[in-house]
Amino acid sequence: MSSTSTDIVIIGGGHNGLVCAFYLARAGLKVTVLEGRHVVGGAAVTEEFHPGFRNSVASYTVSLLAPKIISDMGLAAHGLRIVERRMQNFLPLNDRQYLAAGEGRTKSEVAKFSQKDADCLDAFAQRLGVIAELVRSLLLKPPPNVVTHDWPKAIGEMLKAAPLARDVMALDMQARRDLLSLFGQSAGDWLDSWFESDPIKALFGFDSIVGNYQSPYAPGTGYVLLHHAIGEVNGKKGTWGHAIGGMGAITQAMAGACAELGVDIRVGAPVRDVIVEKDRAAGVSTASGDMVRARAVASNLNPKLLFERLLDPSLLTDEFRERIGRYRCASGTFRMNVALSRLPRFRCLPEDGDHLTAGIIIGPSLRYFEQAYFDARRSGWSREPVVEMLIPSTLDPTLAPEGAHVASLFCQHAAPQLPGGENWDDHREAVADLMIETVDRYAPGFRDSVIARQSFSPLDLERTFGLTGGDIMHGALSLDQLFSARPVLGHGNYRAPIAGLYLCGSGTHPGGGVTGAPGHNAAHEILKDLKRPR
Repeated sequence: MSSTSTDIVIIGGGHNGLVCAFYLARAGLKVTVLEGRHVVGGAAVTEEFHPGFRNSVASYTVSLLAPKIISDMGLAAHGLRIVERRMQNFLPLNDRQYLAAGEGRTKSEVAKFSQKDADCLDAFAQRLGVIAELVRSLLLKPPPNVVTHDWPKAIGEMLKAAPLARDVMALDMQARRDLLSLFGQSAGDWLDSWFESDPIKALFGFDSIVGNYQSPYAPGTGYVLLHHAIGEVNGKKGTWGHAIGGMGAITQAMAGACAELGVDIRVGAPVRDVIVEKDRAAGVSTASGDMVRARAVASNLNPKLLFERLLDPSLLTDEFRERIGRYRCASGTFRMNVALSRLPRFRCLPEDGDHLTAGIIIGPSLRYFEQAYFDARRSGWSREPVVEMLIPSTLDPTLAPEGAHVASLFCQHAAPQLPGGENWDDHREAVADLMIETVDRYAPGFRDSVIARQSFSPLDLERTFGLTGGDIMHGALSLDQLFSARPVLGHGNYRAPIAGLYLCGSGTHPGGGVTGAPGHNAAHEILKDLKRPR
């Protein structure tokens, strides 16, 4: 057992923890990062899951990572290279039909099913883009916090909200109505008001259920669709891409940027509890009994893990603990990585081509998505699941032996907790078989091409990566858990109810995805506090 001291100790070496560490260290602070796993990166890691086959084993595609963070951290100089998919999305619909989406393709493809829908696409993209730009402008700004019984602070928070009010007032009436619709409606209702054909509604509607254990017709899914429209790759907005070397290339570059500034990153160092002295966070102790004392503590963990496992409950009010207990974490995700002896051949488009670099979505309609959700609610998992498959080795041959490939399968819906007290450990392989069979129905021979597979049930995602309930977003992106209310109203400014304790993970604004924004924003709030006299 040992005892060391630092300025800031960060719990969790996921991408947000590393971003937070970078900005704090750049300001001249001594920073220590403690990561429980054997490698930094959290869910954004690349690992060998079968001899010769490497893949992004959890997070699997890139778009939401803030360009400012990429630039500030000099990630390109630390080896990060991101490439676009040659086709954005490919939806095999049946034995003959498909929808291919991407620059210069989407409109003519949609016209195969509805000329009316094709004619609507430009207006839809323009109006969605206006709201996406508004949300994008908020990503790297702490939301105004809601305070009571402290007028000076309340006035300060109201002033912080003034630029947002100005931005909203600058929207024309059409955009204001669209903003209300996207935040209040379901994605299904929004898309039904625009389009008549199933394929285009499925293309956009898929984004409303990614990591979201809901029907696309549930209120609030309109925002989840919007959340996935705010990204960009290499300056091209609304585009998705691949990090050469997998998602771990992002976090390894981040770790390199941190190390350059002297950040002490320790792996295999799970935190046991937060040390609180005189009502202030004073450091942490690890599972091995080591102690790291610090001026402040920042947690990159899911808020439920921090407040329910690492803190003495008596340090929190009953009401706050009740709210954290109600914080909803459930994404319905079953994640797989497969080693392939060859590329799949789809019945509807059997030749090789750009479609194999795309996000391949098995889910032909909003009704199919909705039924998958209801099926999982009733019996634990979808018997006809939604599957997004990416084959990153089509863009990055370093991931697999020559002639072979790796694929990521992001599968929905799988209940975070199975009904009837069943355990995911007893059903994982049967569900994995179902996911493979689902792809095989559209691409015969896929099952026979699988050399090896790695499967993560919602329970596995929780145990391995700390994703409570298997929630890739660290908390549902619902209106009661967004912006100033993430994770709890009154603590939306990255500050916990205990002085010196901060949150820097995806359980804070602006939410999940590999954005780096929570880490960036938390660091700037920590720096503000440390510059003030206590």
